[in-house]
Amino acid sequence: MGDRVAIITGGANGIGRACARRLSEDGFRVIIADINAQAGEALAEELGGDKDRARYVQCDVSDRLSVNNLMAETRSAFDRVDVLVNNAGIVAKGDILDLEEADFDRVMGVNLKGFFLVAREVSRQMVDQIEETGERTDDARRRYAIINMSSVNAVMAIPDQLAYCATKGAINQMTKSMALSLAKYGIRVNAIGPGSINTDVLKSVNDNPEALARIMSRTPMGRIGDPDEIAAIASFLASRDSSYMTGTTLYADGGRMAMNYTV
Repeated sequence: MGDRVAIITGGANGIGRACARRLSEDGFRVIIADINAQAGEALAEELGGDKDRARYVQCDVSDRLSVNNLMAETRSAFDRVDVLVNNAGIVAKGDILDLEEADFDRVMGVNLKGFFLVAREVSRQMVDQIEETGERTDDARRRYAIINMSSVNAVMAIPDQLAYCATKGAINQMTKSMALSLAKYGIRVNAIGPGSINTDVLKSVNDNPEALARIMSRTPMGRIGDPDEIAAIASFLASRDSSYMTGTTLYADGGRMAMNYTV
């Protein structure tokens, strides 16, 4: 995979950081797209920025011009893109009675519009590469992949996370629609639906015994997942081992969806 290039949005921290590290270990050259310049630059240096193996690009995925710049920087650095991990995301607490319009718009802008903007530009770049080289569809399926980061909350709702749940449900449908459109080119599109993962979002939970007990009560495996476990799925979906998979969502949730217990 040494000639393959991966973009990871929200790649400076959490699941995105783990995905960037894992794909780098797999031999990818990586673009770390994030708004956190300090963390992004440090990770790029760690992953071989001085050896032209990694590059940080500051990017607000909700802004079209920022996404255009991301693609320009990617082409300038590596001249191509083969895999996208569409991961940038935010949350805003609020149910249908008290969620502020501005917070709803902000979550939609990053978690849904942002996924669309980045995926659209990456898809166009991939199609151009395939058509320029005349690559056979069967060969393209082993090279090109788009991985959208969904959630168990695409299916299992939380009352005070209305905006987040709505975006993740939409991401599952977007994944299917994209997969159908891009299948003829050999570009595969799948999603990952994590359960409770040990990221910054859950730090407050880890420090709250009552909140942690609630999560454990709905997680049959009895523990919070690690970002590396999600990155391992991204690695699989980016590899030729998943060359016959497109339009699906793989859930890694410690058994939570099987229990069908949310609140």
